[in-house]
Amino acid sequence: MSNHIRVEFVLGDITKQDTDAIVNAANSSLLGGGGVDGAIHRAGGPQILQECKEIRSRQGGCPTGQAVITSGGNLPARYVIHTVGPVWHGGGHGEAALLRESYLNCLRLAREKGIKSIAFPSISTGAYRYPVEQAASIAVAAVREFADNHDLPGQIRFVLFNDRHLAVYLAAWNKAAECQ
Repeated sequence: MSNHIRVEFVLGDITKQDTDAIVNAANSSLLGGGGVDGAIHRAGGPQILQECKEIRSRQGGCPTGQAVITSGGNLPARYVIHTVGPVWHGGGHGEAALLRESYLNCLRLAREKGIKSIAFPSISTGAYRYPVEQAASIAVAAVREFADNHDLPGQIRFVLFNDRHLAVYLAAWNKAAECQ
């Protein structure tokens, strides 16, 4: 993995991160919802929703696995990268590939915009019911793959909202490191 990229795992609130960008686990409508999506829209204020509506009018929302960017509104982060992770349907419907693409497309968009630091939540593991152990393995593999080939963003942070998810992500990272 690139020596220039630092990966962190923290327990915390994604809306309070001081990174250049945070990632929103959005729904395809981009109009807010529950969980992380609702928290980001509430904390970020009406500017984020307005920019999401403008994106919807241009392209009709955000397909699963893709990513779009807005300003951070009232958040400490300058930008919000909205991605739509897959809904878990048992694992036989392409969910792993779509989740991987969600992470990679966020990182690609961040790199294109010159974003130096980004914070991810655990995409799809809330309302979309993706098993956290499988999601963590996919997330860390995608980040490692990206970091092997790029220098930006230089800081990638996973922000987990409870001790169990933090432990699962750390274990997935350590397991991936052992396999290299």
